[in-house]
Order: sequence, then structure tokens, then C-alpha cells
Amino acid sequence: MRKIGVFTSGGDAPGMNACIRSVVRTAIFHNTEIMGILRGYQGMIESDFIPLNNHSVSNIIHLGGTILRSARSQEFRTVEGRAAAYANLKAHNIDGIVAIGGDGTFTGARIFQQEYPDISMVGCPGTIDNDLVGTDYTIGYDTAINTAMDAIDKIKDTANAHDRLFFVEVMGRDAGFIALTSGIATGAEAVLVPESKTQLDKLVATLEKGYQQKKTSSIVVVAEGDDAGGAFRIAEAVKERCFNRYEIKVTVLGHIQRGGRPTCMERVRASQMGVAAVKSLLAKESGHMIGIVNQRIAKTPFEEAIKGHQTIDAGMQEMASILSALA
Repeated sequence: MRKIGVFTSGGDAPGMNACIRSVVRTAIFHNTEIMGILRGYQGMIESDFIPLNNHSVSNIIHLGGTILRSARSQEFRTVEGRAAAYANLKAHNIDGIVAIGGDGTFTGARIFQQEYPDISMVGCPGTIDNDLVGTDYTIGYDTAINTAMDAIDKIKDTANAHDRLFFVEVMGRDAGFIALTSGIATGAEAVLVPESKTQLDKLVATLEKGYQQKKTSSIVVVAEGDDAGGAFRIAEAVKERCFNRYEIKVTVLGHIQRGGRPTCMERVRASQMGVAAVKSLLAKESGHMIGIVNQRIAKTPFEEAIKGHQTIDAGMQEMASILSALA
């Protein structure tokens, strides 16, 4: 393999820079040229390429975001857009690509691989949602749950000071991993996720029970994709059920969950995946996502990684219910 390209696509996630650094330095270690593709597939179409070297990725492992920037490309969804991308890759003598992103990124990679099999494609899972099949942890997830935990801890302080009930909305349109994990870690009274139907009457009964037992505040963590409609709608529904024991407030954490310095394990896992991705390309392997399962590198074909979502562990959900129950 003469030259490898690397890009980040879709939503940014802490740890992407650690993965980029790992890809670049592994390629150089194996005497392979490396190019950065700016703004994902859109940069590929517009030939927005830059050569990378060891110095290019110095002092980036601790940074959030992505030095290669990210974008969503409607043009890459077209045959003409992918043809333009292919022509640019060939013009730069790029034989293999490391794609860092989520299911949309891998869907594009799978289609591109089918149309142009002479360009090898390997993915690294970059998404805070942790919902891809084929890896226990995605790049960005560990940092996101720690960011959410820290924010909820702070909200809890003010909730206790003012006898308030806070509904805290975290990211998770289709998956409740962030909500469930951060809810357990912060001792939330309830955690509402897309994977389970929200029973508002049961939620109100739980909150009422807490009030009767002299709780001075309550926290409910809500994933944005919860079936009851998100934190604002759920808060209103609770009010309508005549629960007025506490002053009710809503906080949406939003995009702070995407930013910030990646945690220690985030940097290590992202680095592991980057090394494995380059080694896979050099071994003439293609068409799969690199993941970590049971502390070991795993390779999952793109079509398997994107055809379904990783499911929430039932034991974790049971634990959240047990630990939040008010005896």
C-alpha cells in the first residue's frame, strides 16, 4: 500500500484526535505515506487533502473535536459525488482509507467499497452514543458519560439547595447508553431511555414516594429520544398530573457532551483502534469496522455494524431500577 488517507465524519466525538494521531504515527512507522482528508466525504469530493507527518499530530491527543474537521455530505450520497471522490483519491495515489465516524460514515464507506473495491476502507467507531454493533465502547462515549455525570452532580447541588425536581436531558436520540450510565453514576431517581416505554404515572408515584420520605430534591435523567417526548414534555406531563411537591426545572446538556478533553481510557482505546486500522489496511483487509470487545480488537463487517444498534444491557436497566427504588 503506497498511501493511506484518514478522515473524520458525522458528529464529532472526544478521542477522534487521539485516533487520528494513532493512524498517522502507525502509518509512518510502517513507512507508508499518510494524507488527511478535511471535512469528511465532502472534503474527499472537493480534493481537500493535506499531507500529515509526526509533527502534524503532536500535542493533539488531549484535544476534543477533530483537527481534520467534520461535515455531513449530501453530495456523497449521489453516484456523481462518489465518482468525484474516487477520482481525487486516485489522483493522490491513495490506496486505503481509515474512516472515523458512526453508522452514516460506515454506510457511505460500505457503498463506496462496493463501487470502487480497489480503494480499501476500514472504519473506527467515532460516536458518543455507543450504539454500534461490534464494539463495547465507541470513541467519545467514555468522555461523554463523564461530562454528563459531572454536570448532573453540579445540578444536584442546586437542586438540594432549593428543594427542586430537575429533569436533565442528555444526548441519545435512538440509544439510552449515556442516560442509563450517567443516571446510575449520579443516583438519579429515574432514568428514561428510548429502549423502554415511559410510564408517567409510575414516575409520578416514585417521585411522590420520595417526597413523602423527606427527600429534599430529585433528579430524573432523560435521553432526548425517549418515547414520552424529551425532558420538557415529560416535565409538563408530570406537572399536569398534579405533582407540585417541588419546583420543577429542566436542563438540556446538549453539545457540551460532544466536547472537552477525552478521558484517559478514551485516548487509550482510540489509539488502539487507530493502530489496528492501519495494520488491517497493510494486511490488505477491507470493508470492516475496528472495535474492542472484551478488551480485544474485533473486526466487524460494515453491513453488520450498521444494520442494527447495540442493545442496552437488561441487567444495567434492572440495576438502575433497584438502586433508584425508595425503600
